[in-house]
Amino acid sequence: MVENRPFLTLLSHFVMLIGVIVIAFPVWMTFVASTHDQQTMLQSPVPLLPGRYLFDNYMQVLTQGFGRGFGGAPLWVTLMNSTIMALGVAIGKIAISIISAFAIVYFRFPGRMYFFWAIFITLMLPVEVRIVPTYGVVASLGMLDSYSGLIIPLIASATATFLFRQFFLSVPDELTEAARVDGASPMRFFWDILLPMSRTSIAALFVIQFIYGWNQYLWPLLITTKADFYTVVMTVSRQANVVDSVPSWNLLMAMAMLAMVPPVLVVIFMQRLFVRGLVETEK
Repeated sequence: MVENRPFLTLLSHFVMLIGVIVIAFPVWMTFVASTHDQQTMLQSPVPLLPGRYLFDNYMQVLTQGFGRGFGGAPLWVTLMNSTIMALGVAIGKIAISIISAFAIVYFRFPGRMYFFWAIFITLMLPVEVRIVPTYGVVASLGMLDSYSGLIIPLIASATATFLFRQFFLSVPDELTEAARVDGASPMRFFWDILLPMSRTSIAALFVIQFIYGWNQYLWPLLITTKADFYTVVMTVSRQANVVDSVPSWNLLMAMAMLAMVPPVLVVIFMQRLFVRGLVETEK
């Protein structure tokens, strides 16, 4: 029985409201800044209500960019680069992880647990730790300023391998025996049984890895020197750190607002599968 405690109900709603304000207010200020001209944004106090330059600012960053220096490429180019990188990282991580987890769980080969723990230990090694040797390998292979250079070094994922392994371990042994009795090969068992059962787990990992790839900053900053391969995150950062002039805050905020749209859409459209995938993975 749930007790009716008005004070606790009021307190929980108050805390939730404070959390919404803390999260939403910076987004609102970003949107407001993207609707004013540069002169207004340099004045004090900063306006709290939208202005009349919304269409002009958004069209300029989408079609022209900032027009000078770093970040001069139109926003649609950087959005395309970020989308290609995020999709490549997400799909690559899932493909490699699900195959490696399948091999570790269902194949009895010497040293399989050694390989699993070797993969698992890499969770302690973030990209920043191995970034110098990784850059050396990518440069020696001639993959600088390319989509393959942006994607391939980031597609190995110990986290996804571990989650798929835990899910495969929860699959009943009777299902494996039934497939073996029916004469199904290992790959047929994988394609016809395991892969459909892993649909929600794949969706959950896709959301996580897509956002991971979208938010990458340091790696694209290192390996790209041409504006045609800039991602939207590094473009925003470069333009915010200009040293020879005042940043165009209205255009910068318009770019930041548009940069939030693809990850938000992915989360909105896949939230049901995302939640189900996390719950089923934990079982």
